[in-house]
Amino acid sequence: MASDQNFVDFVLEQIKNAGEVIAKKMFGEYVLYADEKLFGLICDNKLYIKPTNSGRQFIENVVEVPPYKGAKPCFLIEGKIEDGDWLSELIRISLKEFPAPKPKKQKKK
Repeated sequence: MASDQNFVDFVLEQIKNAGEVIAKKMFGEYVLYADEKLFGLICDNKLYIKPTNSGRQFIENVVEVPPYKGAKPCFLIEGKIEDGDWLSELIRISLKEFPAPKPKKQKKK
């Protein structure tokens, strides 16, 4: 089941204090980026955050499941999704552990 735009808009509103966040639609689902770093997914109207050590400590009672068949497990965010301050903080501390994006290759002429 594909995620609907209303849920994506709700999540983006909740995490607006995490930095410049964008959602890119892919195969009916969404990939979430902040500071050009992929940090999460929205699949089947559920929010998943890529796992980090600091994120695990911040969440405390982590639920880790793959967002789709064949994917690596991610943190499933339930219950706290309405708490924008908490969610934004989770993303900010998680982003610190993700590597900087690789420079884009220039296309040959």
